[in-house]
Amino acid sequence: MKRKAIVNISYCVACGCCVKVCPKAAISVPYGINAVIDEKLCVGCGKCAKECPASAISLEVIKHES
Repeated sequence: MKRKAIVNISYCVACGCCVKVCPKAAISVPYGINAVIDEKLCVGCGKCAKECPASAISLEVIKHES
C-alpha cells in the first residue's frame, strides 16, 4: 500500500519542522507561507506528519487505477 503526504494549508504555520525531517527533501516552505510537498519525491514515510506541531500533514493512501 503506497501513501503520500498531504498538507492542510488551513493548519500549516510554515515552521519548517517537516522540511528538516524529510529524508527525501520532498518538502519546502516557499515564501514562508505554507509547506508544499513534491509528490514525485515523497515516499510516504510519515516522518513529516509525526513531526508537525500543528497536525497540518496527514498521509493519504494512493489508489491505483487499473
